[in-house]
Amino acid sequence: MVRRGGFHSFWRDFDEMMNEMRAEMEGRFQSLLTETGTGHYLPAIRGEGLRVDVCSHEDEIVVAADLPGADRENVSLRLVTPRLLEIAAIQKQEKEGEEEGYFMRERVYGSMKRTVSLPAEVTEEGASATFKNGVLEVHLKKVEVERGTLIPIE
Repeated sequence: MVRRGGFHSFWRDFDEMMNEMRAEMEGRFQSLLTETGTGHYLPAIRGEGLRVDVCSHEDEIVVAADLPGADRENVSLRLVTPRLLEIAAIQKQEKEGEEEGYFMRERVYGSMKRTVSLPAEVTEEGASATFKNGVLEVHLKKVEVERGTLIPIE
């Protein structure tokens, strides 16, 4: 990058550099997909990722996640810490004989993963999860957490 001078020139140069970096990364990502045998398909979730709702009730946290196209057998949940829940899913593509004949192909396949921050500490004891019509709903029991240390009085 050659700096030509002036404040506006700096931002123009910066934008050019960012565009070059973006093009380079997209090229590397596309070649990685080709090398791994996944063809031209991108990961199932791009941008903001898997959509979730987190609701806090008096004694539980409810997390609802949209997992369109995923089967229940390909969904996994893991309580990473008392305040972090990991949701992972795989959307498998049905193998079709020919790639030709498609006018448009927007549906994507691959893996999705998201770690969700929870508004309170929870425990895996008593947790339950359901998966219906592509929507995962997880119920987690809140844990009473005492803050601080008791100091004995003499």
